[in-house]
Amino acid sequence: MISLRRREAVLSSLTLFTAVSTLVCCALPAMFVLVGAGAVVAGLVTTLPQIVVLSEHKALVFVVAGALLAAFALFRYASRNAPCPADPRQAAACQRLRRFGGITLYSSMVVYAVGFFSPFSPHPCSTDVGVGGGKTERCRT
Repeated sequence: MISLRRREAVLSSLTLFTAVSTLVCCALPAMFVLVGAGAVVAGLVTTLPQIVVLSEHKALVFVVAGALLAAFALFRYASRNAPCPADPRQAAACQRLRRFGGITLYSSMVVYAVGFFSPFSPHPCSTDVGVGGGKTERCRT
């Protein structure tokens, strides 16, 4: 049986990892292009071609990240009154892990929100897939 502390550590790590992946796949490239650093995006895609795969499946990335974030939040809520061990060293470790889990949860929520805002919010320049699979970009002024 997996201990409560180990489960919280695994969930917090997975949540932070998936939230950061939403930033890497969607928010950072859009921000670089927005500020005129398209060459940075080209270099990033050349160095890490897996970013393109993440970007193509961004809806799935956001669903998985949101589900893990919700699971971690529910787990933290359900275990909020769980006692820490009586041993002072273990109690201190338990409190540190709870604090780390809370920081991880809230920072993951912020990262997820930033990552979600970029690809799914309406903005002046958007890319549509045209007839024949060709992409067309249109900018509203």
